[in-house]
Amino acid sequence: MPRRTATMLASTLMLIALLCAGVFIPVPYAEMSPGPTVNTLGEHDGEPVLRIAGHKTYPTDGHLNMTTVRVTSADYRMNLVEAVYGWLAHDTKVVPHDTLYPDGKTEEESTQENAEEFSQSQESAKVAALKELDIPVKSWVIVSTVVKDAPAEGKLHAGDVIKAVDGKPVKEPSDVADLVTEHRPGEDVVFTIVPAKEQAAAEKEKRTAVKTEKVTITTRASDDAGEKRAVVGISAGTDHTFPFTVDIKLADVGGPSAGLMFALGIYDKLTPGSLTGGSFVAGTGTIDDEGKVGPIGGIEMKTVGARDKGAEYFLTPADNCASAAKDTPDGLTLVKVGTIDDALDALKDIRSGDTADLPTCTAS
Repeated sequence: MPRRTATMLASTLMLIALLCAGVFIPVPYAEMSPGPTVNTLGEHDGEPVLRIAGHKTYPTDGHLNMTTVRVTSADYRMNLVEAVYGWLAHDTKVVPHDTLYPDGKTEEESTQENAEEFSQSQESAKVAALKELDIPVKSWVIVSTVVKDAPAEGKLHAGDVIKAVDGKPVKEPSDVADLVTEHRPGEDVVFTIVPAKEQAAAEKEKRTAVKTEKVTITTRASDDAGEKRAVVGISAGTDHTFPFTVDIKLADVGGPSAGLMFALGIYDKLTPGSLTGGSFVAGTGTIDDEGKVGPIGGIEMKTVGARDKGAEYFLTPADNCASAAKDTPDGLTLVKVGTIDDALDALKDIRSGDTADLPTCTAS
């Protein structure tokens, strides 16, 4: 066989071997890509995204779209060819698998966590919107979760209202940890609670729950490295009673990042006129009960997805601005927001057409 032919044959076989290796050898990466965008002012799968009953609402127009990101599943094993393609593609992002599924988290665990975050974001969106409108919302501190095999297991339950710890009133979830850690591990701490069943019955009957119980729990040492704290094995959160019904209907979506857009959609429906002036505005960002907007993941994918659907403006959390501005889709203006007030001010400028002074994102 001529040397030239042999060299070509060897090169071809080597290329085939490399391609096979690229296809069959898994790499520890996952992929993110633009997901659906949904207008919070409109319908999804034939159902209104926001349904308000018991309070006057007003017609809306334009778009206030929440945005999403698609990710590969926890058990999907990407090969080298797919990873290289994803790195080169404009509308996908390849990230280490542990970025999306840390500590070996399963698909089911991730889905459950995302569902819980999504539910909490809806609650905070309602609170933030109503507070912005000076509509009173009743709030109280509750037991959110109880850790398995912790001292509190069987004594406290999810949904219990925490009125006091050691007789000291509790006003914020952080108060609970602060008061428990005043003890040393092994000491007793006394919780004054309204049991979850009593609270649920009171809400159903539209009355204030008055039946309380005192529960004594012996603390144990925390598992963190370094100095040990006294813990009982619960996480505290906030629950609310709203003066009227606000339902958010959106299936197959998880995580906390739609909070800002839900809050704006609720605000728009409860106020005369149009927040957008008919413009196509999309955005993202977590929101807390006080209206503060927080950063999210996958911002580059969300801006691409929003622009592909026709968005002209994108409300961007301040902490995501620099990352989003590095590769802004043509025709999309990134508007920097840190609070719901910032977003409302920006929307006022957008609907008036006076956008010269919008606080836009920069890559620096």
